[in-house]
Amino acid sequence: MEKVRIGIIGCGRISKNHVNGIAKNSDTAALVSTCDLIEEKASRRAKDYESMVDSKVTVYTDYRKMLDEEILDLVVVATESGYHARISIDVLKSGRHVIVEKPMALSIDDANEMIAEAKRAKKILIVSHQNRFNKAIQTTRAALEDGRFGRLFSGAAVIRWNRNYSYYNMAPWRGTWAMDGGALMNQCIHNIDLLRWMMGDGIDEVFAYTANMNHPYVEGEDIGTALIRFSNGSFGTIEGNVNVFPKNLEETLSIFGEKGTVVIGGIAVNKILTWRFADGSDDKEKILKEHIEDPPNVYGFGHVALYKDAIESIKDEKKPYVDGEAGKKAVELVLAIYKSSREHKPVKLPLSHFSTLDMKDQKDKDNFLSV
Repeated sequence: MEKVRIGIIGCGRISKNHVNGIAKNSDTAALVSTCDLIEEKASRRAKDYESMVDSKVTVYTDYRKMLDEEILDLVVVATESGYHARISIDVLKSGRHVIVEKPMALSIDDANEMIAEAKRAKKILIVSHQNRFNKAIQTTRAALEDGRFGRLFSGAAVIRWNRNYSYYNMAPWRGTWAMDGGALMNQCIHNIDLLRWMMGDGIDEVFAYTANMNHPYVEGEDIGTALIRFSNGSFGTIEGNVNVFPKNLEETLSIFGEKGTVVIGGIAVNKILTWRFADGSDDKEKILKEHIEDPPNVYGFGHVALYKDAIESIKDEKKPYVDGEAGKKAVELVLAIYKSSREHKPVKLPLSHFSTLDMKDQKDKDNFLSV
């Protein structure tokens, strides 16, 4: 097979990381087209790629026209979250593989439809949870799969960031239930995905509170806390907060077992802070020293590995590392948190037929904590 030919739909700020991921895999892939309703944005991303790789990129403002005119193997959907499902399904129906940005959808029904369409089309559906590829995460995952933690007791995902008025005003869709969700669905879902993945995926019950304490100009929450009871008997906690003064403070993932403790931090959960195991088989100082990545932003370096895996999955016809089912599990957990907050009671999983749109009346004090 020749190089995987890729198109991008949606050329906002996250798309730059996708362009870089493709360019860093230029021996096996090529970006051939970009598309955005605002032509200037699509042109900017095309030029970014052309500055890194000697290859011409065609610019579109209508993704359907791009799908009709271009020979593409893989299409990236990086639009507003509320459009992810519809556009991904259109791409799959056109006979192309898909990488969709997180969250893959804003409802359980849409996520299920995307997965079903990928199966019908016999195409690969990949969700951009690139932090799974971080070196610190991969090393921790290997220790988990080797049984070094023993019985898992608890895990914690903590995201303490700042998102101010200028951030939301830059793109009016942010913070809306129809197109985005709140802080947990937008800012926190990467770490929420990692927590569920590490703790075993299976969840019995979720209990949560959410609130909008400092952003009256958006619909969604700016803070949320949740307690999770996993099917294996362990517990999880989530704290997501975008009210931290005056700037981002931390993002950490902690895993606690009977024989091991690991804490991962850094700007994009890419630095091992604590590494303790009963078997004592590691050079702890070496582990800490070798697992310090310094990315320029919260998106990290994972997009390069994400595209490498996507290209290999297409060429070898194998399951991708982060498929649609994995992406759905992260969305389901966030939606369960929203549902619990809305109903003021624990929510059982699996969850069905729930959407961010079900939170539209969340500012009624009977179903949402408003301060």
